[in-house]
Amino acid sequence: MIKVFAPASVANIGCGYDTMGFAVTEIGEEIQVTKRPDDKLVINEIVGADLSYNPEQNVATIAIQSLLDALRTTQGFDISIHKFFKPGSGLGSSASSAAGAVFAVNELLNRPFKREELLQFALEGEAFASSSYHADNVAPSLLGGVQVIRSYNPLDVFRVEMKSKLEVLLIFPDVEVKTAESKKLLPTNISMQTARNQWGNVAGLIHAFHIGDNKLLRSSIMDLIAEPVRKSAIPKYEEVKRIVLQHGSVGFNISGSGPSMFALFDLDGDIEQSIDDISGLYQDCDFDCKIYRSKIDLVGCKVIS
Repeated sequence: MIKVFAPASVANIGCGYDTMGFAVTEIGEEIQVTKRPDDKLVINEIVGADLSYNPEQNVATIAIQSLLDALRTTQGFDISIHKFFKPGSGLGSSASSAAGAVFAVNELLNRPFKREELLQFALEGEAFASSSYHADNVAPSLLGGVQVIRSYNPLDVFRVEMKSKLEVLLIFPDVEVKTAESKKLLPTNISMQTARNQWGNVAGLIHAFHIGDNKLLRSSIMDLIAEPVRKSAIPKYEEVKRIVLQHGSVGFNISGSGPSMFALFDLDGDIEQSIDDISGLYQDCDFDCKIYRSKIDLVGCKVIS
């Protein structure tokens, strides 16, 4: 038996649609996996979310089956899942399940695959959940840190080393936004000027992380494609953005497809006042909102027992 922790994650990081994301330390899920004497994949318990117990309809077991198929083995497992954040929050719920499940099974089988090789199997589970292959949540959850997906065919992922010490504020107004539905809002065509500016932002974002230039970071996180059409589904989005930028955030945008938002702070920012003001904002309109204060997780999935 093994129990692992799989961190939640922030995808896109503003301008990097489906190509980058980072893991966070304070929220995620625990997955316990136990070998069975037969060939069945059995989900025994799911805490914190209303998800399918059918192994053909759950991202964790779909990802595990992909790994087992690659090994040509029929080893069975019992799986228990304890989620500490809600699916549909924009924090990579399906990705953490897929990443944690394949990581746990690989450990129990004496690591036949390197950690980086597990990404291909976790992607199978993520694809089932969101109806498309995208690794901007599953790569950071599995591998930790800021991950960039340079290519999907072939799959090519690299890690951006960070110089700055940043804190992350995650703001989750309690509405559900399904990734598959949110993708339908995106434009199918963009102008060359928009594409040019977005590419510039992506380059600026990666360089800012690498050299620790937080002024460049704040200007580069700007998204010209997804944010304009997705923000209307997030209650009080513009007000939250104004609050965190007013208190010194060095980057703000939508986490994944939303409704969660993220704000990055360095030592000069007032994260405490931002928390107070955002809490008051949602209390005044009788809207439930969860706020998490975290750091960027540099480890990814890890064994906890």
